[in-house]
Amino acid sequence: MATKSPVTPPVKPIIQPDRDDGGAVLLERRTLKVKPPQMYQVVMLNDDYTPMEFVVVVIQEFFGKDMEAATQIMLKIHLDGKGVCGVYSKDVAATKVDQVLDAAAKAGHPLKCISEPVDF
Repeated sequence: MATKSPVTPPVKPIIQPDRDDGGAVLLERRTLKVKPPQMYQVVMLNDDYTPMEFVVVVIQEFFGKDMEAATQIMLKIHLDGKGVCGVYSKDVAATKVDQVLDAAAKAGHPLKCISEPVDF
């Protein structure tokens, strides 16, 4: 009986990459300049009915201001007819406006609050 010898698979030749002849084209990576998002200021409007103390409490609660800063903003609202309570991204500003209007409605005050784009 004849014994079979093990079969060796054929060897594939190693293919060398083509040499660079200096005519290769490289693409430059350009960094994209992204503009920062549009910011919005939350503005409270003066009225003749909402108590000043309520306005100060709302500014402290929803805008994180201390008593002195909240009082200064309230006085600006009272004297100038409006005052900026903070500057935020669009969604955050809209949420702040909703919170202020909801708190004013629950307390029975006609306090108005809006957000508007900040011009740079």
